[in-house]
Amino acid sequence: MLKHTSWTTRLPGSIRRTAPSAFGAIVALGLPIFESLSGQPDRSSPPWTFAQLEAPPQWEVLERPKAEGVRAIAFAGLPFRGRPTQVFAWLGVPEVASGQTVPAMVLVHGGGGTAFDEWVRLWMKRGYAAIAMDTCGQVPVGNYGEWTRSERGGPPGWGGFDQLSWNPEDQWTFHAVADVVLAHSLIRSLPGVDSERVGLTGISWGGYLTCIVAGVDARFKLAVPVYGCGYYDKTVFAADLLRLGRDEASRWMQLWDPSVYLPAAAMPMLWVTGSNDFAYTLEALQLSYRLPQGPRSLCVRLRMPHGHHGPGENPREIHVFANSILKGETGLPRILGAGREGTNVWTAYASKAPVVKAELNFTRDSGAWQKRRWEAIPAGLEESRATAILPEGTRAYYFNLFDERECVVSSEHEECP
Repeated sequence: MLKHTSWTTRLPGSIRRTAPSAFGAIVALGLPIFESLSGQPDRSSPPWTFAQLEAPPQWEVLERPKAEGVRAIAFAGLPFRGRPTQVFAWLGVPEVASGQTVPAMVLVHGGGGTAFDEWVRLWMKRGYAAIAMDTCGQVPVGNYGEWTRSERGGPPGWGGFDQLSWNPEDQWTFHAVADVVLAHSLIRSLPGVDSERVGLTGISWGGYLTCIVAGVDARFKLAVPVYGCGYYDKTVFAADLLRLGRDEASRWMQLWDPSVYLPAAAMPMLWVTGSNDFAYTLEALQLSYRLPQGPRSLCVRLRMPHGHHGPGENPREIHVFANSILKGETGLPRILGAGREGTNVWTAYASKAPVVKAELNFTRDSGAWQKRRWEAIPAGLEESRATAILPEGTRAYYFNLFDERECVVSSEHEECP
């Protein structure tokens, strides 16, 4: 039953935040530690009981905060330390004619963020319903990274590196994943929303959560992690794992690393990032995107900025990818294969949209992926094939193909001996 209410809050900082944000000033160390931590534990099922999450949660419309064109709501989350919780979200559903439905997107914020109303409006303008929930027990009142916490919120983010002594059901990742799945259950139940046309995207830590949810909630028809991926022992967060010590770090990896859950993902996935992302390395990304069962596409732009409020939300490729699956429109070009003979390299592709340009992105550097200098040179374009000659000293390379819509698709990066 819907009712209008106000949200009871207390000042930020009442629950300590210790894990660094993926949008904070962290130096990308690229630490070569814990080489054997990544992997899958002997687990027959994930820690979530899906039956608790697939039914629409109870929810209510809030009187505040307010934002143009969307509704502030709260829905029931899973218990935290034995008490009920509420999850804040912005919800938007475009007006549709009687008997008509629209697709929907579930939007997962990253570190330092919260539920963002402008992100919901962006997808509404594209003809989608959308829901953006907070995953850290907060409401979007305050300043970036210092949002107001709710008395009925779940555990604080990010990563839960300091929460391993708690019951797994009280730790941040457990709750954050549940929040996303419950938001999906909610929006797919609404009049005017097509429950069979719902996609998922998340930014940074939200991309991390997207990877896990993709392996937990098979109802999603697509998933787009932006920046975030698995194999945290090969990301900037290796430093947090190092501080835990080997045993606790291994336990975190087995409980909460996306590499545990990605093998169960079967929906199409688009992976969006930059060549020098400070948090999530190309190595970790490649290990991650090779795990799911479903088809994958990559978009790795040179030096793509890392952030909310544009960089993570606006890439045209995300919109085109979603439209191709949820609206039946022309999709992104598809990489079919790649090869190398000496210094001659190539990639094959198929595309309904004309590919108008190809580039070879390469680096002569080794060491930390975040610090490598990448360069781009034009690649030759033949029918369904891009070719190039590797510059002397190339240590790693990949192709970027540009179609007439200015969308980019990337081949997998390859390392040279």
